This record gives sequence, structure tokens and C-alpha cells, in this order.
Amino acid sequence: MDVFTAMQTAVSGLKAQSYALDNISGNIANSQTTGYKRIDTSFVDLIAEQTARREVAGSVAAYSQLTNTIQGNLSSTGVATNMALNGQGFFVVQKKTSDASGNTTFSASNLYTRRGDFAPDKDGYLANGAGSYLTGTMLDPVTGQSTSNGPIKISNTVLPAKATTTITYSANLPKTPATAKTTTTAGSELLGPFADGSDPRITSGTGTATVSSANAQSFVDNSIQGPQLTAYTAAGSPVAVTTRWAKVTNADASATPPTTDTWNLFYASGTSTTGNNTGWTNVGQAFSFNASGQLTSPSTTSITIPNLTVDGATVGNVTLDYGAGGLTEYASSTGGATTNALQQNGYSSGTLNSVDVSDDGKITGTYSNGASLTLATINVVHFTNDDGLKPDSLGNYQQTQDSGVPITGLKGTTIVGGNVEQSNTDIAGEFSKMIVTQQAYSANTRVISTAQTMMSDLINIIR
Repeated sequence: MDVFTAMQTAVSGLKAQSYALDNISGNIANSQTTGYKRIDTSFVDLIAEQTARREVAGSVAAYSQLTNTIQGNLSSTGVATNMALNGQGFFVVQKKTSDASGNTTFSASNLYTRRGDFAPDKDGYLANGAGSYLTGTMLDPVTGQSTSNGPIKISNTVLPAKATTTITYSANLPKTPATAKTTTTAGSELLGPFADGSDPRITSGTGTATVSSANAQSFVDNSIQGPQLTAYTAAGSPVAVTTRWAKVTNADASATPPTTDTWNLFYASGTSTTGNNTGWTNVGQAFSFNASGQLTSPSTTSITIPNLTVDGATVGNVTLDYGAGGLTEYASSTGGATTNALQQNGYSSGTLNSVDVSDDGKITGTYSNGASLTLATINVVHFTNDDGLKPDSLGNYQQTQDSGVPITGLKGTTIVGGNVEQSNTDIAGEFSKMIVTQQAYSANTRVISTAQTMMSDLINIIR
């Protein structure tokens, strides 16, 4: 290497350190930018082609080194639609292309970002502070079925009423029920035929049976309280459903064939009836239990209550889902039924009160009627090489050949609602790198000044 080459090498060093300073200044400028990933500088030596014994340092080149895999701290914002990725991955976003005459259109290409300060815009679309729109799968809140894919829009439309179609219920029935009727007569805890000859019992299988209001008191005296809940008609009208359990047979091991304990479930179909109008209706199924307290019949995990009607308000056919092992008959010190689970899937109409983001990427809306329904699922993707993405402006990244194709799914990453990810820039570290860069830059200028002095000395030889 001659003196002229030394000067050229020093110039490459100046360029490389200037490039590093550019990255440092950008990192410091974005130290408060949501989701920003700092850009480090990697230096590469360039060796002039020489023999092994004549190799000398040629020059240096500087390249950007991304830190997409290094997560920033999570910061709580209190904004429900803000979200941060705790782990690897990127939100999938799109850019708005036009907003003419109320018709919003978006770009067909996807971008990827860690910036999760999303909030609804004037049209309800979730956009972050840089103007990128979060994408996902929109769901029908009533059916839970997918309606569209693309930018997520939180709609404030009224949620229509939904009739109750399923009641989920599990409970333990007492081996010996403590009924309201007080007598020492053997078997008095059992429900039997009434004095007028009517018999509301179903002792095996299915059937139809009712209790008139004239026999309502006798029925109540020989039964125990069951679950109580509010169901809804198709129009959203609330219907108070009151139930009672009645034991209709006791187990008899000596019988041929041996009998089992059998219960019937009734609901109050007429709360203000008189005369012989129906007061209680059998759900139409006998529930039999073996000596161990396990349900033996029916063998299914649910039954259908036909045309559930209370005081003329018709709910319709309702599935009573008690699941596997949901109904048992164990001894109870109180003699009453113990409810373990009770819920139904109907509701009245309502308006959206708030939204929440779950850790598995679901956006759930809470309505004024108390219903909590899933509105959308968020698109999150991973790349084989996160640092192979091409940085774009506004905190976005583009897919490249080096990054690989996007892989859909959280894959161990969780979404933290009400939080955003801060910049992963460390100010102290950047200042340290800036000092080193400044010293290296100054050293390269000294090389140039020294080479210039040597050249001057050479020229002065002939004077």
C-alpha cells in the first residue's frame, strides 16, 4: 500500500463512521417512537487481492444491522384497543388508498409492524399512530362465523336480540331430598299421583306431563328447588324460568329387574294461572341414577326441552346441555340440589359499550345487554428471518426473499391489550457508540493529515 492508497482507505473509514453516526442519530431520534427497532452498524473489512505475505488492510464498508428480534419494553396506556406483542411476530397492516364519498379502500399489499397503538378512526377502522390499518378476520357477533378478511372495523350498530337456544347446566341432586312436606310416611319424599288422579311423572324414557295450578302446592311440597335463570325470546323479551326437581322413584335392588333412582325436572309454565290451567310442565325426560350416583339414563349429554313457554311467552325448543358427568346424585346434608354451572346463550338487543383484546388475538365487544361477543381475530405473522425484512417508513416492514414468507399464527407469542411496545433504543448505549464513532472518525482524519505530510516531505526532497 502506498501513501495515496492510505488516504483512500482513510476516506472509506470516514464514510463508514459517518454511516454509523447516521444510524446512531436515527436511533436517538426514535428513542420514544412506539414499536421502533434500532438499527445498529456492522463494519466489514475489504482486503486488496495480494499474496499471503503481502496482504494489507484495504478499506472498510458499513452495513445496517437490524434488531427486529429484540423486544422493547411494554408500557400500559389504558386504551383498550392498544396492543403489544409479547414475543416474536408482527401485526399485519395495510395502507388506506382512498376515502372518497364514504367508500374507504385499502392497498392490496400487506405490510408488517410492531407498532400497536391502534385506535378507531372516524369510520371505526383500527389504525395506529402512523396511519397503518390493522387487518384480521371480521366475525358475525351473533353466529361467530367469519364475514370478511381485511382491515378491522369496530361497528357501533345495534346488536340484534337472540333467542335462548341452549341452557348449560350441571348440578348434584341429593340422594334423599328434603322436601317442604313434613310427614313420616315412607316414601313421602317422592312425587306421585295427585288426589284428582293426574300423574305428572315420567318414570322412564321420555313423555309429556304437566301439573295443573290446582295441584301446584302439592307438587311444590314434594319437590326441591332447581335452577332459576332468565331466558330470552326471539324478540329479546326476558322470560323468567323457574324450575324444580322431583324424585319420582327410589332404587330397589330386590326388584326384578332392579330399579334405579329417577328424577324429573319441571319448569313453571304458568305463574299466574287459575283452575286447571297448567302450572308446571315436565321437560319430558326421566333422569335415572345408579347406586354410585352416576347418571345412567339418558345416555346422551343433552336433551331438548320442547317449546319452552312461560306465561304465554314462547322461547322455543331449548337444548339442556348437562355434559358428561354434569348431573350426579350424591348424598347432601341439606337435601337440596347444588348448582355447579348455569348459563344460557340468549340476550336482548344492545349497543356496544367497550372492547377488549385477549392474549390469543381476539377482539371482544361488551354490550349494554351484558353480552360479551367476539368481533374479530387479529392477524399476526412470523418470519423465518425477521432481520431479513426491509424497513419501510412509518414503522412498517416489507417482505423480502431474505425474510422468507409470512407464517400465520401466534406460535407462543401473546397479545397484551391496553399496552404498546416502546422503542428498543438504549440511550446510554447509543451515546457510548457515538463517542467511539467520533474517536474513530477523528483517527481517520489524522491518517489523512499524516499521509499529506508524508507526501509533502517527498516533494520537498527535490527542492
